[in-house]
Amino acid sequence: MRSAVRRGHRVATAVAWVTLVGFLTWAVLALALSPILPERFATGGAAAFAVVALGAGVVVRPWRRAYAVLTILVTGVLAAFFSLTASNERDWAPDVARAPWATFDGDRVTLHEVRNFDYVTEADYTERWEDRTYDLSRLATVDLSLTYWGSPHIAHTIVSFGFTDGQYLAVSIETRRERTESYSATRGFFRRYELAYVFADERDLLRLRTNYRQGEDVYLFRIHATPERARALFLDYLNTATELARRPGWYNALTGNCTTNIRTHVQNSGPANPWSWQLLANGHLDELLYARGAIDTSLPLAELKTRVWINDKARAAGQVPDFSTRIRDGVPGMGG
Repeated sequence: MRSAVRRGHRVATAVAWVTLVGFLTWAVLALALSPILPERFATGGAAAFAVVALGAGVVVRPWRRAYAVLTILVTGVLAAFFSLTASNERDWAPDVARAPWATFDGDRVTLHEVRNFDYVTEADYTERWEDRTYDLSRLATVDLSLTYWGSPHIAHTIVSFGFTDGQYLAVSIETRRERTESYSATRGFFRRYELAYVFADERDLLRLRTNYRQGEDVYLFRIHATPERARALFLDYLNTATELARRPGWYNALTGNCTTNIRTHVQNSGPANPWSWQLLANGHLDELLYARGAIDTSLPLAELKTRVWINDKARAAGQVPDFSTRIRDGVPGMGG
């Protein structure tokens, strides 16, 4: 009996130390990558923390006291990290400079700060921010685009809402970067970026990726959704964006990214399917949607993907007013 108790104690102690080492590793990364410390001190501060923690682990005895000291160090970093507050008042990159928000008059929704940039190249464009009005009673379709730029396991997801009057509105959930910042997937875990909802014309959001960025492939799928579900989903997007315009929030590359936030909206607007690893490795999201019957299944998935690839159609369409109609021509479930 005593030997069993001792084994249990050793296992519990080992688990406690492994957990603490994990938190210490996170703390070093948080100091280096999050805005806890000013940028010029971040690397040095993280290194100094690592040295102090290592020294405490080696010098302080007994082990129980060393554990307590290290726990205090980690707790300090955790407190500093979770005290970081998001802001809407920074020198933002032009493409995420404005936060959209909505006002309602019955079924009529006026969406403010809709992006409609006119591109010459990816970095050379004319900025246009517009107010647009949509009739909820005419909301008819929901489409999902997957954009691949490198790994087949990771994609960027954009949802598009279609109306019977011919309007389409695309929504991209992104990092809100400052003018001097570039995106880093690693920093995306550490409160480096605020969360941005970009509502835009498809000639902006989709054409940017098909016509101006190099090496990006865009696939556009029709999602099976009733008008009632589409309306609930759209309203949840609008309410979240409007709240972010008032009270900003943080982007998180794991729990608050372009795809996990979509799932949150789906959950808020009606019954949701169980969690899947493909929501994180979202380059496989089409496989998940196909298996669940949420997209067209009349063709094998491989053939469907050749039909929903829109790069050539988008390049041929250019800046034409009916861009959204042309990129859907011949796409299963969309007509033409």
